[in-house]
Amino acid sequence: MRTLDDLLAEGVAGRRVLVRADLNVPLDGPEITDDGRVRASLPTISRLADAGARVVVAAHLGRPKGAPEARYSLAPVARRLGELLDRPVALAEDVTGPSARETVAGLADGGVALLENVRFDARETSKDAEERSALAEEFAALADVFVSDGFGVVHRKQASVYDVASKLPAYAGGLVLAEVEVLRQLTGEPKRPYVVALGGSKVSDKLAVIESLLPRVDTLLVGGGMCFTFLAAEGLGVGDSLLEAEMIDTCKRLLAEHPGKILLPADVVIADDFSAAANTQTVLAAQIREGWKGLDIGPITVERYGEVLRGAGTVFWNGPMGVFELAPFADGTRGVAQAIVDSDAFSVVGGGDSAAAVRLLGLPEDGFSHISTGGGASLEFLEGKDLPGVSVLEG
Repeated sequence: MRTLDDLLAEGVAGRRVLVRADLNVPLDGPEITDDGRVRASLPTISRLADAGARVVVAAHLGRPKGAPEARYSLAPVARRLGELLDRPVALAEDVTGPSARETVAGLADGGVALLENVRFDARETSKDAEERSALAEEFAALADVFVSDGFGVVHRKQASVYDVASKLPAYAGGLVLAEVEVLRQLTGEPKRPYVVALGGSKVSDKLAVIESLLPRVDTLLVGGGMCFTFLAAEGLGVGDSLLEAEMIDTCKRLLAEHPGKILLPADVVIADDFSAAANTQTVLAAQIREGWKGLDIGPITVERYGEVLRGAGTVFWNGPMGVFELAPFADGTRGVAQAIVDSDAFSVVGGGDSAAAVRLLGLPEDGFSHISTGGGASLEFLEGKDLPGVSVLEG
């Protein structure tokens, strides 16, 4: 796999470099609420621009339906990227059309341009390889080389991620390279005990990674909405908590096949409404009443999970322990995250909501060994799946 270092050694001054970044940030109207992914893209873009490249950044935002939608414009991202780079970032008004061509043509050495949301073109995510290839040709016409630096999208076979890498000399950006190297440590010979903390809403969303990880980990800590399906599998009532009834038998099987390895909440924070103003109680996991729903793990569980995490050699955490966005249900996620920070483990935060929680709850980002920018990509890597955007770079 050729890397950014290899490209810089060849020389990039005056060359047009297409960088596929992951700038899919959360927005509140026109305001970015978490710029973590923008910040993560800075090192590769800065190194290229500082070396005199004409940097053309491609990225997506949200899930537009293959046509321009004002609410998914990358305009707020262009502004923030420019602020963080401390240099102007020109935003094209289209993906590969007249504005894109004009914007790229106007770049000076060291200049940076951002193409409009690549998903405004339906060919970007098309299942038809010929359609994606046609768009990739248009991307290639805007550049001389390609740098893949959007780890959060490398599990997608999309035009700006996969197809364009066969149209131009392709290199792995610093972020993609770092992510792959870190995740390979987890799939190799991790220092033990190897502890995984998984949260999130549904067992079905995490089943593949659970199946893959259980034979390799020492302990799996379960939180988030999916813990209630596991509790139901143990015969407990879960009130109005989130429940995937069709997954109960699967959870029973997992518990039986891996006795003592899966830890479930001993207590939970319950509420009579999904609201920060709801009435709340902390009860044992066996005492969830009808009409109430579990929205966080409780303090006994936080202490129990924390003890396991503080003694770990390696930790992978993906998914919040509760509805951390609402203050009454944030303590579980905060407690588990703090225990990881306090440990001496090699610790990886698996992107997505977990990475957002670290920043929202004010936890020190440098307290973790690595915070991934790609939740879905990191999970698929750990499942052993092929990541098209990585394999195409490996030739």
